[in-house]
Amino acid sequence: MGTRKFSDISGSDSAFCVVLGAQWGDEGKGKLVDILAQDVQVCARFNGGANAGHTLLVDGKKYAFHLLPCGMINKACKNLIGNGVVVHIPTLMKELDALKEFDPQALERVFISTRAHILLDSHQTIDGILEAEQGSNSIGTTKRGIGPCYSSKAIRNGVRFGDLLLG
Repeated sequence: MGTRKFSDISGSDSAFCVVLGAQWGDEGKGKLVDILAQDVQVCARFNGGANAGHTLLVDGKKYAFHLLPCGMINKACKNLIGNGVVVHIPTLMKELDALKEFDPQALERVFISTRAHILLDSHQTIDGILEAEQGSNSIGTTKRGIGPCYSSKAIRNGVRFGDLLLG
């Protein structure tokens, strides 16, 4: 078998790079992905929702991404929203609208899994009610409906993008 060098097992020479967070979401993943996404063909999000995000400064203009992958700033990059992402469509459309001047074809570079769940306004309402009911024991959600949407996904009564395609 022989001795392997770190570069052989680190993936540094791989065609793929995965950035994962091990904390609560504020580890600086967005900044790292933004740097890496400048030179890639595909950038993907595999989970999460619009409860967090980060802001990119490009040519003096700010772009706030909560749902879209950072690869949107690379005009040659396709951007995937995976089945683990819960998508609030108005938020997604607002982010795409903000990119119109930067890249009129931005929408053509976004691909959403048919298994990604749609976060409804009712999820946000439920999130607020559940948080209020906890009183001093509340966990401090953003009230954007992420938890209730994942609950719908887990008990299989949520609406997925693929459901919109069926007849």
